[in-house]
Amino acid sequence: MTIYCKTAEELEMIRNSSLIVSNVLATLALEIKPGIPTIKLDQMAEELILSHKAKPAFKGYKGFPYTLCISLNEAVVHGFPSERELVEGDIISIDCGVECNGFFGDSAYTFALGEPRSEVKKLLQVTKQSLHLAIKQATVGKRIGDISYAIQAYCEYQHGFGVVREMVGHGIGASLHEEPEVPNHGKRGKGTKLLHGMVIAIEPMVNQGTEDIEILSDGWTCLTKDRLPSAHYEHTVAIDKIPNVLSSFVDIETNEIKNINLYNCHS
Repeated sequence: MTIYCKTAEELEMIRNSSLIVSNVLATLALEIKPGIPTIKLDQMAEELILSHKAKPAFKGYKGFPYTLCISLNEAVVHGFPSERELVEGDIISIDCGVECNGFFGDSAYTFALGEPRSEVKKLLQVTKQSLHLAIKQATVGKRIGDISYAIQAYCEYQHGFGVVREMVGHGIGASLHEEPEVPNHGKRGKGTKLLHGMVIAIEPMVNQGTEDIEILSDGWTCLTKDRLPSAHYEHTVAIDKIPNVLSSFVDIETNEIKNINLYNCHS
């Protein structure tokens, strides 16, 4: 297993790509409403990424045909955008990746249309909080298992939700997916030791019911086996003495697009 620790300059490149992703997600957040087809969100995302002279990281990756992974309700991850229009009560997970100047950023957020049912609202809150708890473990000298356990302990042991085993987080940098894998379940003190300059995408994928999943015939779309809802949140994080979160949810959660400090990619 080869793990690449990034230089300060490379970290800034990854941060920039991650903030382009954050900007895309925050822009889409203002457009998510009943009646909009999810393919429209995909088209908007691609136009915005290209406006930064960046590239959609997912489109064409191992044959994936879209800019975004858009996963509705019981879809866990890797859902296809389509002509299906959003309706009140939907939850929609949007996962976006960007490549800019040779480095990648990756982030995901699950949105609710309207006021979700209490059990779904709890699922979203718990999944997002598990991401924050996991990030606290992303410090020099800890191990991947400390991150994994933080997610599993909070979502599964404390709240009884199903933590997906088959889909995991990952290293990220000059490639979209690098070593090490970052599972959402595990044991404290086990796994790869975290070193200064490592960059990982931490992404809890948590189901309201069973942890079991099913892949559809398109080879991508991942559904909960019991067809109960699933939630997914993701940040790109650099390992340091204090966790260095390179992506951001701030504009998503304030419903305001700010002039974040981005630079365009080389054409």
